[in-house]
Amino acid sequence: MKILIKNTSVLTMGEEVELMGNASITIENGIIKSVGLAPADFEADKIIDGANKLAMPGLVNSHTHIAMSLFRNYADDLPFWPWLTERIMPLEEKLIPEHVYWGSLLSIVEMIKSGVTSFADMYFFMDEVAKAVEETGIRASLSIGMSESGDQDKKIKNAKAYFDNWHGKADGRITVMAGPHAPYSCGPSFLSKVIDMASEKRMGIHIHLSESKKEIEDSYSLRGKSPIKHVNDLGLFELPTLAAHCVHLSDEDIEILAEKKVSVANNPGSNLKLGNGFARVEDMLKKGVNVALGTDGSASNNNLNMFEEINLAALVNKALKGDTTSIPATTAVEMATFNGAKALGIDKEVGTIEVGKKADIIIIDLNKPHFYPRYNLVASLAYSAQASDVETVIVDGKVLMENYELKTVDLEKVIFNAERCAKSLIK
Repeated sequence: MKILIKNTSVLTMGEEVELMGNASITIENGIIKSVGLAPADFEADKIIDGANKLAMPGLVNSHTHIAMSLFRNYADDLPFWPWLTERIMPLEEKLIPEHVYWGSLLSIVEMIKSGVTSFADMYFFMDEVAKAVEETGIRASLSIGMSESGDQDKKIKNAKAYFDNWHGKADGRITVMAGPHAPYSCGPSFLSKVIDMASEKRMGIHIHLSESKKEIEDSYSLRGKSPIKHVNDLGLFELPTLAAHCVHLSDEDIEILAEKKVSVANNPGSNLKLGNGFARVEDMLKKGVNVALGTDGSASNNNLNMFEEINLAALVNKALKGDTTSIPATTAVEMATFNGAKALGIDKEVGTIEVGKKADIIIIDLNKPHFYPRYNLVASLAYSAQASDVETVIVDGKVLMENYELKTVDLEKVIFNAERCAKSLIK
């Protein structure tokens, strides 16, 4: 398939962010062949008119639990630990594979319609998530969420099998990481087993770290050190690591994250809603930590809208620092694109619009009142844009949505079955 996107504005992102006007993008066999002026001999199978639109890299949701869309609005306005242990976990014990499949499809539909082309997920019954990814055409880094309770050796064996079965599948759109849930649910012995397994398979690690004040207090009480230092001392950061949340960090913690090249998934909406605070994003970025953006699950965030996360990342940091220059628009958008791709370990393939990379591209409809006047399109993405402005989504050179119409999934069927599964859980 050869695709030509013509007469459009293009935001490239990457090391040097460039905004091009009246440009074209050519795509062949899923790869970006040209950006700017289309080759005269390029014969497209499909032409997309980009007039009054903006083409940019697809958004990367760097931390999710997508099947939790079935819990949306079920346990709102509760303190974090009662929310988690008294409402969410008891419901999770009732999950079956069918629930996870339809909940995952519901979230994937929501993400595609809002411009997300890649996501990192950690949950249960992950074969069902992988099936949903394969069917819909989106890109994902997937992890089986593991805690130390139960048969630890069986969990390690299952994680290995999942990697063997799914890593590199769906035309390379699926990658697999190890998913130890958190230091408070995985003791040192089990974490060491996970580290050994991940080292053997050359897997990255996706883990929750330093999300709440209670987690920090308990870690110091039990071990005399922070969760960050604890897992670093175990050798976890010797592997490529995606650390979700990292809200409560000391200066030493940030130094460790920078030294070990850990990527942090900042989840501003979820952290704010659950009263866990707001991460030291600017401090981490200044030290060279790669900070990406995520939504967390829909039980704590209530949506998977990455434009909201971009907006929060740009706004809240300014308030925390008392500095209007903190996290400018370009940085916030970069966190949701290139930084996210780097966090998932796929930045050599996606995250920017440049020749040779895979075509994960979204097209924003600029013909909306909130995009006028046109002073600064990058600023408009952080401070004005809405998820509903995404008109077209391309992943791996395949069109997943065009003119707001989904091409790979039956929306009505997904909504019907997700609602049915949610009601069966509550019953």
